[in-house]
Amino acid sequence: MLLELKNICKSYKNGSEELQVLKHVSLSVEKGDYLAIMGPSGSGKSTLMNIIGCLDKPSSGEYLLDGTDILSLDENGLSEVRTHKIGFVFQHFQLLPGETAIENVMLPLSFSKVKRSLRRDIAYKALCRVGLEQRVEFLPGQLSGGQKQRVAVARALVNNPDIILADEPTGALDQKSGKAVMELFEQLNSEGVTIVIITHDQNVGARAKKLLHIVDGEILEHKKEAEHEEA
Repeated sequence: MLLELKNICKSYKNGSEELQVLKHVSLSVEKGDYLAIMGPSGSGKSTLMNIIGCLDKPSSGEYLLDGTDILSLDENGLSEVRTHKIGFVFQHFQLLPGETAIENVMLPLSFSKVKRSLRRDIAYKALCRVGLEQRVEFLPGQLSGGQKQRVAVARALVNNPDIILADEPTGALDQKSGKAVMELFEQLNSEGVTIVIITHDQNVGARAKKLLHIVDGEILEHKKEAEHEEA
């Protein structure tokens, strides 16, 4: 099992009251999976994404990622996991506006201490992988929304992470661009990339091989891969 959450709970203090956001959430992801976690606003999906992405810790439960007990790690250990094991794709791209596409993609390589002489070549190959070999020297302001998201996907791929974690990856895109980005995810998954998408969009969720619904902090349904293939 590549990723496993067991009985994850997350609570926040609200004055004298305790607000429980996640309630005994359990899920697993195998290498090569393509999973969508879908839920409305306030369902707890963003909190769950932050825990999967090692951006936050649960109040209780277990989290294993590639055999590592994530909850036993200190901040330096979590930073290493975020750098090497998880590639992030965000709704609003989070590209540096003054850096070209290839410079944005090169950035994670500096954090992972890849030799400077190798970074550009690795980043170029990642941009080619997402179909942007003709846009490597473009600034984000010169790119369409769909192209910006492709740069973000290339940046997520560049360190060969175990999982791509995408938060509402089509939320800032028009329908045509959103469809193209989803087709890119499907292509990458066919190449063996493990993908977890957080979304409220039914069309995005329907394209995944596996689908979990989260409502009021609880997992309610599990749409299995076999059911998806029959649909």
